[in-house]
Amino acid sequence: MTKPRIGIIISTTREGRLGERVARWVAELAADRQDIETEIVDLRDFPLPFFEAAASPAYVPIETPEARKWAGKIAELDGYIFVTAEYNHAISGVLKNAVDFLYAEPNRKPAAFVGYGAVGGARAVEQLRMIAIELDIVPLKKAVHINMEPMLGLLREGKDFADYPYLAPTVVTMLEELSWYAHTLRAGRQAGARDAA
Repeated sequence: MTKPRIGIIISTTREGRLGERVARWVAELAADRQDIETEIVDLRDFPLPFFEAAASPAYVPIETPEARKWAGKIAELDGYIFVTAEYNHAISGVLKNAVDFLYAEPNRKPAAFVGYGAVGGARAVEQLRMIAIELDIVPLKKAVHINMEPMLGLLREGKDFADYPYLAPTVVTMLEELSWYAHTLRAGRQAGARDAA
């Protein structure tokens, strides 16, 4: 049986972003695992316009090439790790815009969260959990929070994640939980598809 595929979603596109570095670090920590495989999903590779469709994709499929590419990528994955900055106590606009192009693609799949910024991006993570529920995503409890001290050290002082050894174990715990849910929910989706056939 193939391993569940987990997308590590970089949720910002701005110049000089930390998210790309965080995503690579999470991917490196996940690389030795035998139970899941990960890939980085960069919103820069999915340049979506502002969501201006006449109706939600719940009712009317959005058939532009950009929307199909984005939705297709989300559909082929078995779970997600959202690497999210916190902008003004919220998620980035580009991430919210991208999520608004989705409907059925992430249903009944798990999502874990890595937040960074003030209070470790906790407010952005909490927003994402609420958005996830509306999309029938299963938001997980275990998360990683990179507070201002390590964030500024990584951005401005030439430090590396090894300088903050307390962070890696939180990623390991998050991945353990995510793996269990990814396997369990995939089995449930497959059983449901068989029953419907």
